[in-house]
Amino acid sequence: MFRPDGSLLPHDQCPMADVLRTGVSVREQEVHIERPNGSRGIALVDIEAVKDSGGNIVGAVNCFQDITERKCTEESMRRLAAIIESSDDAIVGKDLDGIITTWNGGAERIFGYLAEEIIGKPITILIPPDRQKEEEAIIERILRGQRVEHYETVRQRKDGGLVDISLSVSPVRNAQGKVIGASKIARDITEHKRSQAQIVNLAREAEHRTKNILATVLATVRLSHSDTSDDLKQLIEGRIDALAKVHTLFVESRWAGAELHRLVTQELSPYSGERARVRIDGPAVMLEPSTAQAIAISLHELATNAAKYGSLSAAGGHIEIAWSPTADGRLSVRWIELGGPTVTPPTHRGFGTRVMENIIGQLRGEVRFDWRDQGLTCEINLPLA
Repeated sequence: MFRPDGSLLPHDQCPMADVLRTGVSVREQEVHIERPNGSRGIALVDIEAVKDSGGNIVGAVNCFQDITERKCTEESMRRLAAIIESSDDAIVGKDLDGIITTWNGGAERIFGYLAEEIIGKPITILIPPDRQKEEEAIIERILRGQRVEHYETVRQRKDGGLVDISLSVSPVRNAQGKVIGASKIARDITEHKRSQAQIVNLAREAEHRTKNILATVLATVRLSHSDTSDDLKQLIEGRIDALAKVHTLFVESRWAGAELHRLVTQELSPYSGERARVRIDGPAVMLEPSTAQAIAISLHELATNAAKYGSLSAAGGHIEIAWSPTADGRLSVRWIELGGPTVTPPTHRGFGTRVMENIIGQLRGEVRFDWRDQGLTCEINLPLA
């Protein structure tokens, strides 16, 4: 025999020995017994002393009641109860009349009711008015012995707020197999539903952004022209590279747009060099994506032209870029070339000019060019919002 804590119980210390020594009866004392085959069981012992006519102890009668199965069941029930109580899901029992019979901690956290507040009340207290018929359909399936698996619906908290849940319902049967109630497991899927909605919105936004990007690229290609295929290839590659650079800024800002100072610095970095040939001045301005794309392409066209024919083609030439918001809610960006070769006004509008005018014009903006002797001046005026 063994004690309940698992330690060996010597024969001279067992309940029978105590009764034989003291004559005091033992009632429902638990002992663990090892059988000849090595298996163990649990028993309750009731021991009564046997005395002769003179009151002397002459023996004892020991009644063993095997409670092994009962103890195993109790242990399983305790484990199950602990699992249910610690679950983040709401686990709720109800009878066939829809009256709540059990309520765990998860249900309290999700719905806001304490067990003592809600046990004995109808389950419909959790169901919004426009979904009351769902309970009837669930009970009908339970009565047929069917389960309800992962049914997504909405339930109502104590404070009146709604919560998205995934509901699973199983029939509860008595010893004879008759359905006497139901057990419900409700999982809060509010965050999951919110994440799904965000994914859908992001997908739509990505589709919208992609279409805008492709439309800008297509317009850029259509407006590109050169006398040779190699020059045309280089021209298109340069314009698409300008778009790619500004989209890097979009990703960093989670598609909020691009900060103008960073955009200008990035686009003109190949021409900055050691002698600071590019001077940049202006306040912090966040441009929304379409405006940022237009500015990026415009700067690319101006810089390319300056490198070929303007101030960046001369050793001492430099560029000044400045911007400022206007009183009417627009943005004025000024490009000034200095120290380059003498400028001769063009006799016709070049393709670079057309690209700028087309892209800026689509945003209700304006572009003005002034070919002065000392260098080109360009002013771009765009709405900020």
